[in-house]
Amino acid sequence: MWGPTMIGYGQYHYTYNSGRSGDFLATGFSPRKSNLSIYIMPGYADFGTILSRLGKHKIGKSCLYINKLADIDMAVLDELIRAGLDDLGKRWPIKPS
Repeated sequence: MWGPTMIGYGQYHYTYNSGRSGDFLATGFSPRKSNLSIYIMPGYADFGTILSRLGKHKIGKSCLYINKLADIDMAVLDELIRAGLDDLGKRWPIKPS
């Protein structure tokens, strides 16, 4: 658990050019009242081709919002999460949690 509502898988330690550092989940989700939030760090900027095949969704900086699982293609979600973890692993080492 990452806070009271976020369920995370794996973790990584980051250090930005500014010197700020910390630990965060590698990927995860949070069941919210209005939608399901799925986290892929450090974001979705480079995944447009995968997102175009996902189904009904919205995106934030590093959050994917879906109303219900029936709205998306689960195989594409799997592909998206794996791509996000691969991208993250190129930036910072990921440890299992």
